[in-house]
Amino acid sequence: MSEQRIEPDRYELKKAPRYHFALSRRQFLGTVGAGVVVLVVARDGLSLDEQEFGEAAMLRASADPISAWLHIGEDGAVTVFTGKVEVGQDIRTSLTQAVAEELGVPPARITLLMGDTDRVPYDAGTFGSRSTPQTGTQLRRAAAAARGTLLRLAVERWGVDDASQLALADGRVVHRAAGRSVGIGELTGGRKLVETIDADAPLRPAERWTIAGTPLPKVKGPDIVTGRHRYTSDMRLPGMLVGKVLRPPSFGARLASLDTTGAEAIPGVVVVRDGEFVGVAAPDEATANRALAALRAEWETTSSHPSHRDVFEHLRRTASGSGGSPGARGDIEAGLAAADERHEASYTAAYIAHVPLEPRAAVAQWDDGKLTVWTGTQRPFGVRAELARAFGISEERVRVLVPDTGSAYGGKHTGETAIEAARLAKAAQRPVRLVWTREEEFTWAYFRPGGVIDVKSGVRRDGTLTAWEFHNYNSGAAGIRTPYDVPNVRTQFHPADSPLRQGSYRALAATFNNFARETHMDELAARVGMDPLAFRLHNLRDERLRAVLEAAAERFGWSRWQQRSGRGIGLACGVEKGGYVATCAEVEVDRASGRVRVLRIVEAFECGAVVNPDGLRNQVEGAIVMGLGGALWEAVEFEDGRILNPRLSQYRVPRFGDVPPIDIVLLDRKDLPSAGAGETPIIAVAPAIGNAIYAAAGVRLRSLPLVPHGLAGTAP
Repeated sequence: MSEQRIEPDRYELKKAPRYHFALSRRQFLGTVGAGVVVLVVARDGLSLDEQEFGEAAMLRASADPISAWLHIGEDGAVTVFTGKVEVGQDIRTSLTQAVAEELGVPPARITLLMGDTDRVPYDAGTFGSRSTPQTGTQLRRAAAAARGTLLRLAVERWGVDDASQLALADGRVVHRAAGRSVGIGELTGGRKLVETIDADAPLRPAERWTIAGTPLPKVKGPDIVTGRHRYTSDMRLPGMLVGKVLRPPSFGARLASLDTTGAEAIPGVVVVRDGEFVGVAAPDEATANRALAALRAEWETTSSHPSHRDVFEHLRRTASGSGGSPGARGDIEAGLAAADERHEASYTAAYIAHVPLEPRAAVAQWDDGKLTVWTGTQRPFGVRAELARAFGISEERVRVLVPDTGSAYGGKHTGETAIEAARLAKAAQRPVRLVWTREEEFTWAYFRPGGVIDVKSGVRRDGTLTAWEFHNYNSGAAGIRTPYDVPNVRTQFHPADSPLRQGSYRALAATFNNFARETHMDELAARVGMDPLAFRLHNLRDERLRAVLEAAAERFGWSRWQQRSGRGIGLACGVEKGGYVATCAEVEVDRASGRVRVLRIVEAFECGAVVNPDGLRNQVEGAIVMGLGGALWEAVEFEDGRILNPRLSQYRVPRFGDVPPIDIVLLDRKDLPSAGAGETPIIAVAPAIGNAIYAAAGVRLRSLPLVPHGLAGTAP
């Protein structure tokens, strides 16, 4: 089983920390003590916790005792410990189902303790669609091991011949032949289960699932819809202050001078300057804002920044050779020579923002040299490491807790907000809550990378692909390899100098890579006069991808659709992170006004055995709605190191009226392991819509977003 490493697209995990706080000699020696200091440097620019990741890490975790992953109380209630966090994807529910299935306990009696670095096993982070295939599997192993221990205890208690006479159901061990049963809490007496988890222990096959595989309602759903749930930004601690941070006027600006007199004169205000960090803490939000406005700062700025208008030329110009995940087979030149039709095209994608419902937030508290931070992050252990480095303390003196968080989409991997709150709390000697404004979120978070893709291809008149050359500049290598059967292929990712801070976004670069690939496939189908669906199927050998394509087309009525003026249909498909997706879209184009309206979307998705059909459907629908924004309108505008549209009034996201009827087809493959579903469903939305626009208006759009200002005036 191969170890999976952090994907190269996750740029934010490779950057140096934003803050380097001053540390006096007294503080340094107080932290590390006298003697020799040994520094451990991580390889590949990644912190040590990022390297300990993947399936091999999970197998090593299998050597843990059961008690590291779950505990059975005397009352029979089960507490499950996991480093995964809840950011709206509802992983709490499906992980609960996984444990309930293996342990034979009703889901209502299971509680997940998530994202508390003092109490849960190490976890690299909640990203990469790996919660279900990796953590879900590990929790199933722990539950299966606990089941075995419970049966053994019952055998000893009753003196039966062997455990095959017993069964576990509804939180009790049952001996049906004797007509007796005992609660699991009574068996354990609340003691820790110290037996080691067997990585090879058999798990219940999906065909026998009774709890997993069913649509369990969202755990804690009532608290969320009634407003009882509290996010990090809602937290209040006794004596807590509100923090604000002084931001530069542009990227790369340096603080030349600072006058804090006015802010320090405001009662109850603490002003902090530590290197490049300047912030204030005050008793309430209004006072904190007033203190921030009272700071008198002068900045040295630089104007050597590309703008959103010339960024693609900049990315080409600064691109390097290969950034990993290259692929080559056959002979491209020979493949092009064998083609009846050759085609070249370039595609671009704008930088876009994550726009989480809850901006970054953190509450920090120091107590006797130990730091506790509550923050909305996808990487509690990674943020713990960042905090320890920032303040020169050991990780054992840092605790990170993650309350359920108002969405992330790959945008909350770094811990700058936690560090900022902790620095203010250290100076104020009181708890501090820091919540970024929407404008700060738009400006100082990282963005989905912009990029350029060049494609060169060849095809015979019968629709057979002969050559495929694909170069991605800057946006990343995720999903870059073509799933189509092509004898001659050259694929390469070229890192470039990004003018904006960039990093992970839902599905990483797979969204843009799939957009370019699936748009190009439609262009080739048109060149040889083939139906786009028939053309794809002609060049596919992957049966799972064929299955979702055929399922989506059948539900959509692809072969039965009748052409009408101003309307068109398009489709696209793709593979990423073990998930298979196909999307069909119907659009309406009003050439007079330029308005493009998506009329309906059908998407077929397959990710192995389905754990929670309702939760999976929600994930797919959410990805489609998010994909609409990136497909049609979303684009970060920037110039001279400044973001020009850092507000929702200026940055177009999908609105209720933009969302068409969505029809989801789930292919439940109980014969295959469950894969994750958080990312893959987004990757076919943009190309399906773009291809439908071409069918409706005869305009081939090769840039994301497709119609930021409508289609009026665009030449066919």
